[in-house]
Amino acid sequence: MYLVESKGGAILCMLLALLFLGTWPAVMTLLERRGRLPQHTYLDYSITNLLAAVIIALTFGEIGSKVPNFFTQLAQDNWPSVLFAMAGGVVLSIGNLSTQYAWAFVGLSVTEVLTSSITVVIGTTMNYFLDDKINKAEILFPGVGCFLIAVCLASAVHTSNAADNKEKLNSLSSDIAGTEAMGVSKFKETTTKDVGATDLENVSGSVEKAKFGTAGFLIELENRRAIKVFGKNTFIGLAISFFAGLCFSLFSPAFNLATNDQWHTLKEGVPRLSVYTAFFYFSVSCFVIAIILNITFLYYPVLNLPRSSLRAYLRDWDGRGWALLAGILCGFGNGLQFMGGQAAGYAAADAVQALPLVSTFWGIVLFGEYRRSSRRTYALLISMLFMFIVAVAVLMASSGHRK
Repeated sequence: MYLVESKGGAILCMLLALLFLGTWPAVMTLLERRGRLPQHTYLDYSITNLLAAVIIALTFGEIGSKVPNFFTQLAQDNWPSVLFAMAGGVVLSIGNLSTQYAWAFVGLSVTEVLTSSITVVIGTTMNYFLDDKINKAEILFPGVGCFLIAVCLASAVHTSNAADNKEKLNSLSSDIAGTEAMGVSKFKETTTKDVGATDLENVSGSVEKAKFGTAGFLIELENRRAIKVFGKNTFIGLAISFFAGLCFSLFSPAFNLATNDQWHTLKEGVPRLSVYTAFFYFSVSCFVIAIILNITFLYYPVLNLPRSSLRAYLRDWDGRGWALLAGILCGFGNGLQFMGGQAAGYAAADAVQALPLVSTFWGIVLFGEYRRSSRRTYALLISMLFMFIVAVAVLMASSGHRK
């Protein structure tokens, strides 16, 4: 098998992982905003996510002179480590499944910031001690602090942007000013002058006519998207994000235990799981849980989504290519994160939790987030992005080298 043995190689893995893991949520969000059911999207995503792990195992897990190789380990008595890896896959799958609903309620940037902050605070601290403190604490924990400052700034960005959007919507007509629950039906008549004569329920070409950041754009987006959010409590999205963050904070320490056996659960003479074998078992459990939950949600949907079926899913080819791409990006992103963590320490590899930096970029470019916002929102946004860059640099500078 191939091992990343240099600090430079580990940092390159983490940078690529940061790009991939920050991009796939944008792809999933794009499909939800186009009206594709999240259950359909996640089922497609799960297939290629597992495929990425298989490709990594059959290539990096088999090449090179290092032993044991992938196929050799499949026959070994290493089930304690296998169970740790599979436990990590379970919590990651549940966390990813949760976030695709949170994105609709509180936005791509805020969801990623909340989940990443919890992951850094809990997961990075656990990995630091599991890795026998190979990372430089005097650099690592100030980096965590920088990340938390960025989280506070991100929360301020969300609050300011939400206030901007509320002002835009209230300006549509005086009869909806101050209304707390704004249903789409109330807006159809009042937004005609802003959106045009096109029926808001006709999704074809409507978004192109409304400019990013306008009230008309916000209304059209609500009509087009799969998960309706107008009139619903934002606490739902925040609660889902918090739950997802707890799941994310556990998957990396579980994978760490699977590959390094810090608790000495393996029998004498049994080699530790390679990062590739562990990632394979990790992804298999991730896939199984995703299939079970999403097929259940097809027939028993949550958050007032329409009911679907396996037949409807198989016939739904609209956006399937994008969903498959999201799975590939996430699969290779996780694999690269674990490869870098094995070499430089999983605490330093948690620098990829600065992925909101990438997600925010895509949110601005693809979805027009923060367009036509106030100067205060722009100032907070720039400050947040700057602090994320600092956090990534500091966390990566703390990386050690596993002997």
